[in-house]
Amino acid sequence: MVHIALAGGYGGLGQEILDGLVHTGKHELTILSRHAKPADETRPEIRWTQVDYTDKAQLVRALTGVHTVLSFIVVAQDRGNASQRNLIDACVDAGVKRFAPSEWAGANTDGLPWYAGKTAIHRYLRELNRNKEVLEYCCFRPGMLMNYLAYPQPTTRHVEIWGIHVDMQNRRAIVLADARNLGYLSLTTVEDVVNVVVRAVEYTGKWPEVGGIRGEEISMADLIALGEKVRGGRFAVETIKAGQARLGRLTASWYPVMGHSTIPEEVRAASAKIFTAKTVASIYQGTWRVSDEWNRLLPEYRFTGVEEFLRKWWTAD
Repeated sequence: MVHIALAGGYGGLGQEILDGLVHTGKHELTILSRHAKPADETRPEIRWTQVDYTDKAQLVRALTGVHTVLSFIVVAQDRGNASQRNLIDACVDAGVKRFAPSEWAGANTDGLPWYAGKTAIHRYLRELNRNKEVLEYCCFRPGMLMNYLAYPQPTTRHVEIWGIHVDMQNRRAIVLADARNLGYLSLTTVEDVVNVVVRAVEYTGKWPEVGGIRGEEISMADLIALGEKVRGGRFAVETIKAGQARLGRLTASWYPVMGHSTIPEEVRAASAKIFTAKTVASIYQGTWRVSDEWNRLLPEYRFTGVEEFLRKWWTAD
């Protein structure tokens, strides 16, 4: 049993992982949040600490006695990465053993400006340990969440899922017309991410600096073909050009609607077009093709494959 603190861990993937850790009944758990504890959160296993991420001294007090910190701070909303930097510095001062920065995405942030803070924080951690390791850390990278392929069906309790460029419900997809490769990406279910992290906090060896979690690696062409097989019909595939896609210009006749609560409704359509175009381009840049460190460290764990997932949530008409 260890004391684990989840920073920003009461929403989305953080809350999914929190539930997984609570279920083990093994750990002391603390939520670090800017907000007061919700009235409906009554689980005795969870300690709630309201913090100001600009107050490092307060963070140090909150982290005293904590072994592992898992960060889920939204990097796109963390101006200058100030909150996460202060959190890291407080971890060092408080004697925290392990830290997981707010990664939880692809292999890198190439072509995805809203994720740029992830790369900056990884550099900060590397610099922190340049002369001597003062904080063991792991960048957990599961690639793209497989659950997006089941939209609009509810497959998660807390993670907000919306449609993506491969639309299983309407049998359509958007790909690059002038791609120089097959566009491989890694897809991992939320359930598998949770199960890996639950095991990782108990792992007695040293955490890898980069912790890839790979449910299955698949090319765009094979993903569409698998969708056609499971859904029982051909997909309407539209193409966009790489140059325009990298600029966030979507020329396809459709786009998935983003319903994320952090995006104001009045800009969701425009944001969805930019997000979709850049995401499609980034796949062919290798951004979502993650490594498999945790697969190799946890060889007994069986991951959900894409076909298994699709057959669970879709049936041919």
